[in-house]
Amino acid sequence: MSARVKICGITTVEQGQFAVAAGADAIGLVFYAKSPRCVDLEQARAIALACGPFVTVTGLFVNAAASAIESILAKVPLHLLQFHGDETLSDCERFHRPYIKALRMRPELDLEASIAAYPSAVGILLDAYRPGTPGGTGETFDWQRVPTQPLKPIVLAGGLTPDNVSQAIATTRCNAVDVSGGVELGPGMKDPERVKNFIVNAKRGNL
Repeated sequence: MSARVKICGITTVEQGQFAVAAGADAIGLVFYAKSPRCVDLEQARAIALACGPFVTVTGLFVNAAASAIESILAKVPLHLLQFHGDETLSDCERFHRPYIKALRMRPELDLEASIAAYPSAVGILLDAYRPGTPGGTGETFDWQRVPTQPLKPIVLAGGLTPDNVSQAIATTRCNAVDVSGGVELGPGMKDPERVKNFIVNAKRGNL
């Protein structure tokens, strides 16, 4: 089965449209105020509506209040929720939407137990660990730590670029890859050429 590709941190309609045109299976909208890729409700709604019916529009949250998430869901047609903070199982389940839980690959992390803690997740995202940073570090982690027979589909993130994504997929046999900074000219400024090359190389990595 081919690895799917998500382009995260989309900040404009144009970025969303060229990611979709290049073959992205999903796009990510960041709802975390400390991120340079954070979008407001009007931006997010416009991007989501412009991406077409068969692209998974994902909302990324970091320890967000339930009321804030509910307000976003009332206005933005999100298909998938992505939790990047310390959310518990009940925090993730309360919105009755498909979700993925991000785990940062701390050296001491018991990965099997951490994955098992979210039995209702549709997937688990593995990201590089940097203290105090919930994601978007631009750093990779040891791909040999990705389980070969995981309990849940694995989304690989952390330091992926057009240059290493094929190798990442071949090494981990992950179900999907997630990129943001690796296809940018600057924070929140996606480079169409890098987006295209990333997707092409990711699909090639499936062969």
